Amino acid sequence: MDEPTALETQVERWQDYVRRHRAIAPADVDEMTDHLRERIADLQDAGLDDDEAFLVAVKRMGRLDAVSHEFAQAHSERLWKQLVLVPEEPIDGPGTRTRELGVVLALAVGAGTAVKIAAETLADVTFVANVAFLVLPFLLGYLVWKRRPAPGVVVTLAAVLAACCAVVNLYPFDDGGSTMLLAVVHAPVVVWAVVGVAYAGGLWRSADRRMDFVRFTGELAIYFALLALGGGVLIALTFGLLSVVDVDLEPAMEGWIMPFCVPGAFLVAAWLVEAKQEVVENIAPVLTKVFTPLTTVMLVVSFGVLVASGGLTTVDRELLILLDAVLVLVLALLLYSISARDPLTRPGLFDALQLVLVCAALAVDALALTAMLTRIAEFGASPNKVAALGLNLLLLVHLVRTGWLLLGFCRHRRGFRALERWQTTYLPVYAVWAAFVVVAFGPLFAFA
Repeated sequence: MDEPTALETQVERWQDYVRRHRAIAPADVDEMTDHLRERIADLQDAGLDDDEAFLVAVKRMGRLDAVSHEFAQAHSERLWKQLVLVPEEPIDGPGTRTRELGVVLALAVGAGTAVKIAAETLADVTFVANVAFLVLPFLLGYLVWKRRPAPGVVVTLAAVLAACCAVVNLYPFDDGGSTMLLAVVHAPVVVWAVVGVAYAGGLWRSADRRMDFVRFTGELAIYFALLALGGGVLIALTFGLLSVVDVDLEPAMEGWIMPFCVPGAFLVAAWLVEAKQEVVENIAPVLTKVFTPLTTVMLVVSFGVLVASGGLTTVDRELLILLDAVLVLVLALLLYSISARDPLTRPGLFDALQLVLVCAALAVDALALTAMLTRIAEFGASPNKVAALGLNLLLLVHLVRTGWLLLGFCRHRRGFRALERWQTTYLPVYAVWAAFVVVAFGPLFAFA
């Protein structure tokens, strides 16, 4: 089967977006697509190339301007923003952005209040276990307000969130036991998957919306880090100034500043991702191109350390945990790189470098899996070992298929969309595994 042309790929993406739009009746989509194709053909006859004809045709479809504007906001192609977005004629009206910021600030105060109350009323262990349930529901509320998913979707998401919170808090875990720690670590993954469904407006089956959420996650991390760095500098300067007059800011820092500023910055970062996407779009390609080679070097070094550590049964448990953290970081970098890439660009040197990164990650994962299986055979199974083994097996499958598709893309034997589609298809597997760890590991291992 022939690969679709670049023009057909763009038309299909536009058609899919219009089909999902609540304001457009499904029966009208085919007719509108026919109109679009006619306009494209006329513009091509007038001498425009495929990309120009497609973009201008969408812009001229007057009754779809709002849909085209939203489509441009949801996708990162720079040409879309140049030809479709019209900043001087805001579609949503002059007060929309201000109103949205007001909602975000109110939710940020709510998240800070929840964290403040919990910090004062809950034991330290219980508070740490519930941080995700104190902050992420407010982000979920913002996305529900913005995306307007169907009421049934909202009820389902709330039920999943409540069930996950109930399991973490009501299961009779041993204090400080492995299954409790695993539940606390994996619960945020489940909650983040719930946030992803809200971000997609309930259209969680859409590959494009899943990839948009990957992009949103990466950009949120960038903005939150920038806000944290700026806030840290500001707080340090304030500490220095007040120390001159013997004023101790530490009680206010612990009691008020941190409980409100950290969750507040998280909510504001999410709003910035939605409001100022074009800023991060200029940063993302640079970040991925800088950190991909550095991460590749780190993986090669990790591989050497693991091989040089001697017998696989003597590999330090902390080393295996660190290697898993490195592999998760590699996966996050790989996903963000794929989400930030123009799918219509031909393969180049950076794609070959990503293939090297995947191969290095596979080598590290294979050695780590061998060490884990050897340790289990030698010392028996435990909750931590089984959880780590499951994660590494999931990573192995993900990386093997990714490497195969990336190799085919670099050799011009398949399109980039196949690689994108595999990432978005496989991502829910991690959420399912995290939910299994949270719900099933306690009973399976006697809550130890």
